[in-house]
Amino acid sequence: MGGMMRETQRLSLFWRIFLLNAAVVTVAFAVLMFGPFTVSAPVLMTEAALLSGVLVVMLVANAGLLRLGLAPLERLARTMSTVDLLRPGHRLAVTGRSGIADLIRSFNTMLDRLEAERATSAARALSAQEAERKRIAQELHDEVGQTLTAVLLELKRVADHAPEPVSGEVRQVQETIRNGLDEIRRIARRLRPGVLEELGLSSALKSLAGEFSTGGLTVRRNIDGDLPDLGKEAELVLYRVAQESLTNTARHSGARQVSLCLSHVPGSAAGPAEIELRIRDDGAGVGGAPEGAGIRGMRERALLIGADLHVGPAPGQGTEIRLRVPLGGEETHP
Repeated sequence: MGGMMRETQRLSLFWRIFLLNAAVVTVAFAVLMFGPFTVSAPVLMTEAALLSGVLVVMLVANAGLLRLGLAPLERLARTMSTVDLLRPGHRLAVTGRSGIADLIRSFNTMLDRLEAERATSAARALSAQEAERKRIAQELHDEVGQTLTAVLLELKRVADHAPEPVSGEVRQVQETIRNGLDEIRRIARRLRPGVLEELGLSSALKSLAGEFSTGGLTVRRNIDGDLPDLGKEAELVLYRVAQESLTNTARHSGARQVSLCLSHVPGSAAGPAEIELRIRDDGAGVGGAPEGAGIRGMRERALLIGADLHVGPAPGQGTEIRLRVPLGGEETHP
């Protein structure tokens, strides 16, 4: 008996469905063949009712057996419809007979391959993006910045030798160009966080919080002073996530207060040590809006270092973004 069960488990999905249907039809055939039933011509009402009952029983039995046999496929279909490669690690338990179990294993293997390929391609894309940001920032600083500086010096010379009405107008033009030069320098700093390379993550986040603290938005920061060395990849991810979060808050949330916290969470039995970046505002919140390109970009960056990103409602009101970077096992990419 055990050998027959093992043979049945090795049958393909096609043969199992075929045998289920064949068993139902065979039982119905045997009942009609050997039972005390006759069919007249024309069919009597009692015979039609009996045949209809047999048909209903066949259909119900067939539907029940098929539902039982195909239940793992339904679970697989639900999993396939909810898989998000930006939230990796979700796999379907391998259950069912051999054919369905093989299908589930193939699906899980496909997810492993897709997640690995996506991580590799995302790393290349983000690396190219950072290189392009650096190039544009360098050109803004070296080309446009130096040109506008030379124009300012030339306008100063003209203003010093021009009569009073013209001199005043030239100085107004000077002030406009100076403001434009300051804006170009600010854009270049956002494109290439030089303070991150020169002074480290803590100073870069303090500078970033200062940039976003305007008349309508106050950014309060709380940064631990005993942060361990994270490596360039992890520091850049933390900085970019903080930058994108503050940009979204300033543009879309309508918040008045934002808190930026960077803390070192010691390891415990529940999990390894990690660095946690938490940004919380008092704005309108995310509600049921779908995630935009900014949040998906943050998830892409978090995957590069094996970090966990959570975006959701803050306690009370607003939005909270938490990025947890595990220590000692960061996954880095060239």
